Amino acid sequence: MERKIRVLVGKLGLDGHDRGAKIIASALRDAGFEVIYSGLHQTPEMIVEAALQEDVEVIGISMLSGAHMTLFPRVLELMKKNDMSDVLLLAGGTIPPDDAAALERMGVARVFGPGTDTRDIIALIREWAARRN
Repeated sequence: MERKIRVLVGKLGLDGHDRGAKIIASALRDAGFEVIYSGLHQTPEMIVEAALQEDVEVIGISMLSGAHMTLFPRVLELMKKNDMSDVLLLAGGTIPPDDAAALERMGVARVFGPGTDTRDIIALIREWAARRN
């Protein structure tokens, strides 16, 4: 039996709105991925530790709080420190286009904004996984 792609969906920082993250998590589950939802108020350390513990291939982080330029670089730093170069990091939320471009240059694979079609996220993960195998 083929192992399902494991995805950790998390919420960083003090942001208490997780409706979008839950919608993404549900869409990914419906598409056949194994999804772990970390819940609200996670630190970069908690997200990376959960990703290691759960042995995920993909981390999807939603942020609406405006702290993305502080917290995402920390996640990337921890991923590098833990040799997680084979893990896809995706971002979602209200992130201005200039910041999204900067995050992608830093190593976030893709930043998805509000209103993103969940099929686009699913397609990106599947294409990435196909290239990996």
